[in-house]
Amino acid sequence: MSDAISHEAGGGKGPLDPQDLPDTVRRAIDLCLERKAREPTVLDLRGLSDATDFFIVASGDSDVHVRAIAEHLVEELRQEGVRPAGVEGERAARWVLIDYIDLVVHLFHPVVRDFYQLERLWGDAPSILIEEPA
Repeated sequence: MSDAISHEAGGGKGPLDPQDLPDTVRRAIDLCLERKAREPTVLDLRGLSDATDFFIVASGDSDVHVRAIAEHLVEELRQEGVRPAGVEGERAARWVLIDYIDLVVHLFHPVVRDFYQLERLWGDAPSILIEEPA
């Protein structure tokens, strides 16, 4: 992963070490940043959720932007042999959920992200806010 980690935030289990992130999580972060995702955050749900190990939560500036981030992520990972178990919400692109089993990527329109506040909902999870490139 690029040197894009800004700071550690939140978390009841102590700080999340970026070196502990699996390769797929690191690659997904880079792909989101390639399409200029806003405020990408990684939540470590290991031990907190039986459904997945990591969330990536990020925003796009518009529905078109959210869709572009999602399409880029899915296509690039697919070319690398990583296929999602499911993709939801891509058509409307207000909240796109991409399920890679151990990683779930949530891409939001800013208003929708603010409404659902996943980072607050999972406030006990160690997290890292990724710095957006200049």
